[in-house]
Order: sequence, then structure tokens, then C-alpha cells
Amino acid sequence: MKTPMQAPVEKQGLIASPGYRFILPAAGVFLLGLALNSTWLALLGLLGAGFFAYFFRDPERSVPQEPGLIVSPADGKVVVLDEVQEGKFLGRPMRRVGIFMNVFDVHVNRSPVAGTVVSSTHQPGGFKAAQRPEASQANEQQVTLLDGEGDQRLLVVQIAGLLARRIISYIKSGQELARGERLGLICFGSRVDVYLPLGAEVQVKVGDRVQAGSSILARWWLDAA
Repeated sequence: MKTPMQAPVEKQGLIASPGYRFILPAAGVFLLGLALNSTWLALLGLLGAGFFAYFFRDPERSVPQEPGLIVSPADGKVVVLDEVQEGKFLGRPMRRVGIFMNVFDVHVNRSPVAGTVVSSTHQPGGFKAAQRPEASQANEQQVTLLDGEGDQRLLVVQIAGLLARRIISYIKSGQELARGERLGLICFGSRVDVYLPLGAEVQVKVGDRVQAGSSILARWWLDAA
């Protein structure tokens, strides 16, 4: 039985680096407003910089280390819990857990397990509201296939939403990930689905709120793998 090494999760700044491309222009508008003695322009820039700094926050998380745990890849609310036929990447029935991130949630996504990135592919699509059932198939998404503990495979699908127009991936094929390591982020409201083997024991229910990297989503029993 192969068990991937649990590498320590890297430390980052308080703000995800892609956020600065939004924060700095807003800060520039604030400074321009001061230079022009324009209260409304300075206020607009200040509010924009504050919103983007809040949206792109990237707090550290305490990642549970017990073998066999699957942690949440996203902050948000569990909106889907079902069994589906996943034919494209895994070719078998899987248990799906869908997590909706509203605009106020942390949008940095994390690996639910320690393992190896088999593939991470971008799929173009539409921008329907992420809560809608058809969003999991119709919307733009980043699909990451992971080899986890006990040779178990799972999928993490980052789905763009009505406001989310960009998915930023931090990873590449062949990369070794620690449980809770950052995968990437989605800009401005979205959803993340996780496809788990049917033998995984889900620990959440629809309506629960979870945090990426720290909330236990499910577990699999390695002795039975």
C-alpha cells in the first residue's frame, strides 16, 4: 500500500498573490483621488482596495494529520451530496460533495489529500449560477485528478460561477501535494466539487459550512483499500 508523504504545508502571505493585480489599481485610484482632491474618487479607490484585500485573503489553516482523512478543498456551504457516474476521468460511480463559495468566503482552494497530481486540465464552458445543478457540467472548470493515500483516486473540480470569470491554478501534473496544500483560487463566487470513492465515509451533510484544509469532509479506511 502506497501512502504519500505528508509534506508540511507552505506558508504564504496574508493575501493570495493574484489579488495584487486587483488591489494595486484600486489603491492607485485612491491616491489619484487624493492628488486631485476628489473625495468620491478617493473613497471609491479605498473601498475597492479594501474589498479586494478582503476577498483575496489567504489565512493559514491547521491541517489535521490523521491518516485516511479527506479535508475540504474549499470554504463555504455543502450544497450537493450524492452519487454519480463519473465517466470521463474515473469511469465508475463516485460519491460527490459540492461546496458553494459565496463572495464573502475565502476563495483559495486546497488539496483534500496528500498525493500526486495525475492531471490538472482546464475545460471551457459557461458561467451559470454555481448553485444550479447543471453548473457542474456546463460551466468553465479546472479538473484535477489526484492519486491519494492507499492508491485511492479522487477528483477536485473547481467550477466558475455567475460572477467567477477566472480560475487560477497553482499546480501541475506530477506534483506531490501535502494534505491542505494550496491548489489555486477562483475569482468572485464559485463552487468546488469533490468526487470520492464509494467506500469513503462522508462526515458532512448538506447545509454544513466547511473550511478549506481544516474541516474533515470524509475518511477512507486504508486497511480496506
